[in-house]
Amino acid sequence: MSKFTEVAKTEELEAGAMKAVSVAGHQILLARVGDKYHAVDNLCTHMKGNLSQGKLAGTIVTCPRHGSQFDITSGQVVRWLKGGLISKVGKALGSSKGLTVYNVKVEDGGVLVEV
Repeated sequence: MSKFTEVAKTEELEAGAMKAVSVAGHQILLARVGDKYHAVDNLCTHMKGNLSQGKLAGTIVTCPRHGSQFDITSGQVVRWLKGGLISKVGKALGSSKGLTVYNVKVEDGGVLVEV
């Protein structure tokens, strides 16, 4: 049974910021885009790069390891690997996989994630 757990206060994240949080054994990336909060898996599905150490541009997060990009609103892959030899090898080894998206709500100044 899933439940909502507070992972941050609204004032902790400015628009365009993100951070890693842990909830019930899940490593989750919490990001704020404008006034909305989003939560997805924090580990890249390629080689487990820490997405919270990557870059956020709008709703697209880029993995710091090999440049894979994901849309944090849907979890879908936008770009699988950055290109060149790494991209060719990665594509040969298997298809891309999106991120799990978690429900988020704001209550009484707290940001809650459902896990």
